[in-house]
Amino acid sequence: MQPNEFSQQASAHRIDRPIPLRERVRQSMQELIISRQLAPGQHLVESELAEMLGVSRQPIREALQLLNSEGWVELHPGYGAFVHSPTVTEVDDLLAVRSALEAESARLAANRVDADGIAHLRKLCADGQAALERDDIDSMVNANAELHRYITELSGNRVLLDFVSQVDRRVRWYYTPIARNRGQHSWQEHARLVDALEAGDADTASRIMREHTERTRQIYLEEHAEDGQDGEQAEQPAKPRTRRRRTVRTTAS
Repeated sequence: MQPNEFSQQASAHRIDRPIPLRERVRQSMQELIISRQLAPGQHLVESELAEMLGVSRQPIREALQLLNSEGWVELHPGYGAFVHSPTVTEVDDLLAVRSALEAESARLAANRVDADGIAHLRKLCADGQAALERDDIDSMVNANAELHRYITELSGNRVLLDFVSQVDRRVRWYYTPIARNRGQHSWQEHARLVDALEAGDADTASRIMREHTERTRQIYLEEHAEDGQDGEQAEQPAKPRTRRRRTVRTTAS
């Protein structure tokens, strides 16, 4: 057997390495932060998080370090770890970038979307509307994020998709507290956007997307204007919630 043949066979049977426990814990904690189950400014106690996620304290400690490096958690020596409290300024900056990126996504998608793409967008709109009617904020936020992500995917621009994907989790974090307020208006705007995409009207689709994302940005700013001068005072933590144990299955920690 030739060396290159052996290499090809070995590659075909290579065993995928499992995701490290610290990374799985990081992902779980990140989702708890995005959904506001861990509120901005909340003190993160290792023993409580370990009990919540069903793991030891070591992967919790490692996950907190990772989340700190990504800006989701703040570590204060002598005080402990806290969920990062985003300032109005940093939210404004990110949502402004998002508005520009997604307006371009909609413009490009209008020239590429097919009947199957429109059908999927209509289904996402229906899912979001149903979540709104039953007051299911998490499902509403997820449907909103998936609709925006899918439009960017339809654009066919991989670089644009990479940029939008980088800000997606932050957008979901910022959108969660205003999702109920945006409610019906948001899904009506989505419906008009899908109509423009279906008509292949790139300019209208881009304009609707820009106006839609700008409304979300303005509502966030209005609701947080009282946080402090120049928007720099942190959000106040939400009241503690009753926690249910979440188990991260693993064979080692």
